[in-house]
Amino acid sequence: MQSALRFLTREESPSDYETVFAIHSAAFDSDTESRLVDTVRADAKPIVSLVAVEGEERATGEVIGHILVSPVTIEHGPKDLDFMALGPMAVRPDFQRQGVGARLVLHALEACRELGAAAVFVRGHPDYYPRLGFEPVSSLGLYFAEPTTERPFFALELKANALTDCAGEVKYHPGFRRD
Repeated sequence: MQSALRFLTREESPSDYETVFAIHSAAFDSDTESRLVDTVRADAKPIVSLVAVEGEERATGEVIGHILVSPVTIEHGPKDLDFMALGPMAVRPDFQRQGVGARLVLHALEACRELGAAAVFVRGHPDYYPRLGFEPVSSLGLYFAEPTTERPFFALELKANALTDCAGEVKYHPGFRRD
């Protein structure tokens, strides 16, 4: 019987950047997401950038996954609330389907709560994110406008009714635009 994978999450540090770049490149079969992480990490504030580390030692464990969360704005939304978006997220291919991604998402959501974010958005797999509490945004009158993607779009309110008076486009950091 295979033993359960033991890993923890922690904040990303500059010494992780090269490994994080490699993980995103391997998980997505290109360096597009890796370059996006580098761009958003350098330009967006505030961000949440977490890594999953194999084992139980924060300092010595091998980085096996990463998640980035960055601010977004809503076209017709309150200016006194902060909104965030998950992604990109990647797990090293040999560690996928072992709960690493889900734990990264849950820890990123907790970090967003600590920052005072009102809601978190994500573009992604229709079977994955609803399991973590996300709901489709289409019924809320919100949308993500990028012609190169057909991924479903979800939101999770961290503050009750945070999206009630919101409508229109959810705008990600300019680094997400692929002209």
